[in-house]
Amino acid sequence: MYQTQVTSGEPNEKEKALLIGVKLPYTDEFTLKDSLAELKLLAQTAGAEVITTVIQEREKLNPAFFIGKGKVEQIKQICDYEKLDVIIFDDDLSSAQIYNLEDKTGVKVIDRSCLILDIFAKRAKTKEAKTQVALAQLKYLLPRLTGRWAHFSRQYGGIGTKGPGEKQLEVDRRQTRKRIKDLEEILVKIDKERDAQRKGREELFKVSLVGYTNVGKSTLFNKLSSASLPVEEKLFSTLDSTTRLVKLSSNKKFVLTDTIGFIRKLPHHLIASFRSTLEEVKLADLLLHVVDLSHPEYKAQISKVNEVLAELGSQEKPTVMVFNKIDLLDGNYPLAKVSASLGGSTSGKETVFISAEKKTGLEEFLKILEKHLDNQMALAEIVLENSQLGFIPHLYQFGTLVQKDFGGKKAKIKIQGKKWSLKKLQASLGGANGKIKLRFV
Repeated sequence: MYQTQVTSGEPNEKEKALLIGVKLPYTDEFTLKDSLAELKLLAQTAGAEVITTVIQEREKLNPAFFIGKGKVEQIKQICDYEKLDVIIFDDDLSSAQIYNLEDKTGVKVIDRSCLILDIFAKRAKTKEAKTQVALAQLKYLLPRLTGRWAHFSRQYGGIGTKGPGEKQLEVDRRQTRKRIKDLEEILVKIDKERDAQRKGREELFKVSLVGYTNVGKSTLFNKLSSASLPVEEKLFSTLDSTTRLVKLSSNKKFVLTDTIGFIRKLPHHLIASFRSTLEEVKLADLLLHVVDLSHPEYKAQISKVNEVLAELGSQEKPTVMVFNKIDLLDGNYPLAKVSASLGGSTSGKETVFISAEKKTGLEEFLKILEKHLDNQMALAEIVLENSQLGFIPHLYQFGTLVQKDFGGKKAKIKIQGKKWSLKKLQASLGGANGKIKLRFV
């Protein structure tokens, strides 16, 4: 059976690649060029050497080749002259189009989604990430299984068989569907493990970093949490969500999670397969939408991130727009006008300008974080008689015990948690445990 596999490491020799984009009547030329520039970075991240880029203007797509027949002949000549190894399209292709293009050019043809999946496969390190990527690959592959491989010939049974055998294609499809089901069951088990981990930090304030890929989320995560996540000038350096407990100078604590970076034309199968990783976004109390302000297309990147957040049902969450990499800007850059120029995409959201790498603006950024903590978190004091000390383990369901004083005949305990959770605790103390008093401090 033809299978996609999760691989690791870089190829010994770089494949020579040609990139192709199509401009339709409704396609914005600048957007297309930026998308192709991003495709080039994707190809380089995957280990290819981009030799040239071709753009064709068309009134409509060719159902057989995606591009025109004349352009296919031109591409074949370029491939022969440059001795190219792979042609990469900026849009998704059908299995028939891939077959036809490879048949005419004699060169391997892939599309943008296939390229992204290949990068994810190479970057996947943990069992969860590998499972998620393998699932996305198989879902991508299933509708593209065709009779193009030689072993897909019809097999007939011999003496003692019940009739003609199946086409190998049908065998492959059935096995692929079974493998998809198996991987989905594995992810369900992983989800349950994640849920158990989340319950342990349910009452803590949760902050998630979101944003386009390569905007500096991991750098900011490292600065805030003293972690050492890999920071590379490559796309998708972070696939697994990473969580750390962060303690501010004021002694306030929160849970910080770094999530996978988004990108334009992100394959839908990836979003679906990474649902457990992206669940951290849905459960966050605050989102930090990190933006690379030095990127010429940062407004378009904001829109793409907002689209994914909307798909996750998280666009209305409390959000701080964190405009990063201001150290790369000209000294006269009009920072004050940035928010106004974005219009509705930042409506009602606080903004802060920083350089995570140079630690510029982090003091103001931390003040904003602390304000959000204060708005949703509270500190309460509980006084227990010595005979009531057995009630202490119950308190961990509602927050973090930040101070315990067992002097004298009574114990004083301070608990920090979300306001709604502490009010829930206060209500429960008014029942069977009415002798236990809680006050907010």
